[in-house]
Amino acid sequence: MKKRLIWALVATAFATPAISLEAPAASPRLAPTIEQAQTAYLSSQLLGRYHYKSQPLDDAMSEKIFDRYLKALDPERLFFTQADIDGFSDARTRLDDAIQRGNLAIPFAIFQRYEQRTVERLTYAREVLKQGFEFETKESYPYLREKAPWPKDDVEVRDLWRKRVKNDWLRLKLAGKDDKTIRETLEKRYDNYLARAARNKSDDVFQIFMNAYAMSIEPHTNYLGRSASDDFDISMRLSLVGIGAVLQERDEYITIRELVPGGPAAKSGKLAVGDRIVGVGQADGQISDVVGARVDEVVKLIRGAKDTRVVLDILPADAGPDGKHKPVALVRDKIKLEEQAARKSVIRVGDGPALRKIGVITLPAFYEDFEGRRRGDKNFRSASRDVVRLIDELKKEKVDGLLVDLRNNGGGSLREAVELTGLFIDKGPVVQQRRPDGKIGVESDENAGVAWAGPMAIMINRGSASASEIFAAALQDYGRAPIIGEQSFGKGTVQTLINLDEVAKNDKPKFGDLKMTVAQFFRVNGGTTQLKGVMPDIRFPSIADPDSQGESSYDNALPWTQIDAASYRPVGTLKNIVPALQSRHQARIAKDKSFQALLEDVAEFNRLRESRSISLNEAERRKEKDVREARLKAREKIDGKDKLTAALRDDGLQVGERSLAADLAAEKARKEVKDVLLDEAARIVADEADLLTAARPQLALREKQKNLVQPAEAVR
Repeated sequence: MKKRLIWALVATAFATPAISLEAPAASPRLAPTIEQAQTAYLSSQLLGRYHYKSQPLDDAMSEKIFDRYLKALDPERLFFTQADIDGFSDARTRLDDAIQRGNLAIPFAIFQRYEQRTVERLTYAREVLKQGFEFETKESYPYLREKAPWPKDDVEVRDLWRKRVKNDWLRLKLAGKDDKTIRETLEKRYDNYLARAARNKSDDVFQIFMNAYAMSIEPHTNYLGRSASDDFDISMRLSLVGIGAVLQERDEYITIRELVPGGPAAKSGKLAVGDRIVGVGQADGQISDVVGARVDEVVKLIRGAKDTRVVLDILPADAGPDGKHKPVALVRDKIKLEEQAARKSVIRVGDGPALRKIGVITLPAFYEDFEGRRRGDKNFRSASRDVVRLIDELKKEKVDGLLVDLRNNGGGSLREAVELTGLFIDKGPVVQQRRPDGKIGVESDENAGVAWAGPMAIMINRGSASASEIFAAALQDYGRAPIIGEQSFGKGTVQTLINLDEVAKNDKPKFGDLKMTVAQFFRVNGGTTQLKGVMPDIRFPSIADPDSQGESSYDNALPWTQIDAASYRPVGTLKNIVPALQSRHQARIAKDKSFQALLEDVAEFNRLRESRSISLNEAERRKEKDVREARLKAREKIDGKDKLTAALRDDGLQVGERSLAADLAAEKARKEVKDVLLDEAARIVADEADLLTAARPQLALREKQKNLVQPAEAVR
């Protein structure tokens, strides 16, 4: 992308007099700003010229934006009626004009109607609570409605909300709550919904609308407002400057949920989990009241430059609403987000002479401190550097095999995917990229040597995407590691982050960033991970719904295609032992009670999802509850976890409605639930180690004979 062309484009955009706002008939609570109109226009020009899947911003695109915007606002079709949708009909082909002319009144007017309907629906929900319910009638609540038609009128939508409230009531009743407690809990819940809706800001509306536009071109193109852009940077470098506290909205208070070890908040000794932040002040001493504020707004006040001072006005956890406050002054510091970093563990398989120690590296993301690398910081953080360190530690523990767990790893840095692959192959191409002009580029590992040469496997699921798929596909193509788990997400596209303020040469941040698709990934074997993802060599049961998760769930995803293979040579012959691994796996899980219980859970989950509705008859629901809890009790005996049923029982409450202590205890219990799939994956790696050890002499002889006959050729 040529900066001179971009700047000429921006200059033209900002010289266009069409950027203006029409005055609405009634003054709305939220209205677009001039900066938002400029951002929308500039984004449209960049997307129209430089996107991999360039599409005109015309009436056809406007219709796609319209449908996606409504889906983003009301995904379960519980707020708008068909009459509302019909009333928006003029807007269906005018959203392209709204963007190009810098007049965003239409999407804001639609949002205003959404807010109005939110108030109406929740007000009605509170009215229904006063009436109470009977649960003998045979009726059901259609709780999965994303593909349902819009309710035709207020009568139909009110009936839906009656059923929704009835289901909320029944869940609490089945959990043993009395009518008075149920009514109070749900009144508070619906009041909180209304309070959160009232805290929507103009930036929220703009973010939703811009993503409806960007994702109508292609699913992985997004607009990132300033806050979203900051969060993206933090997720990539795994650090931020703040006080080291995890915050949560509970009622009207911002509550400390967790203190990060080693952070200023924890080291001060003056703060505790459950303390409520009622005010935030800066170095000038001015305290801003934050009762009733959104957590993101409070986080923004607390974060700042390293070594600067922030003052918190604290209402202690054990104090009542009128209790005594205490001021706590802290100095901001760099906080490392270790929970999101690579980590290791060791799983022991077998015993006695047959004992195998399998090292597990769990990698939540392909993170990289881009700025630290650019600065030449010798200690910059990255996924591959952390993994090298963990491998060295596992070697000292004398592990027999390695399992890299990429479940729910949504990707990250392309460079990190290449460098991580290079830890397990000597040299060679890792991934190919095709740009919009059709030119093919190859990203290769140029570093000789490997960090781990022993048996290994990669574990993936439907949430493994992008960089995870590049890494897994490369090691599969090289024959370096079998892939275990589910079919991966199927995201085979490359995005670049464009700082719109840099493009516009703004002195101060105004516009945010544009994450835009600019190329497509291809495996070294020539296939793409796009749409189809990476297929596992050994498949595990899946609860993922391909209609709602993964690239195939998008209606505008790029198709699967193929190009010529890169010049590479497989380094392993795993295909020869995969059938044996599969055979051992099947024989083992047939006798594994934990695995069989998991299969039952998956079958039950899929049954409930396919039904798309839930009974509102108490007798039927109690029977289902008894069956579910009996299954959990049986699992407790198998896994030796005596608190499993309590941790996974449906108590009818939502996050923030339990006590903080109860929430944290339940979360801890869920984390301690046996990971049946991880244990079985470790056993497969142990099998691999056994088979490779037995086959190594024969393989060495075969390779020697092959080289005597003819020189090895690169695979095409």
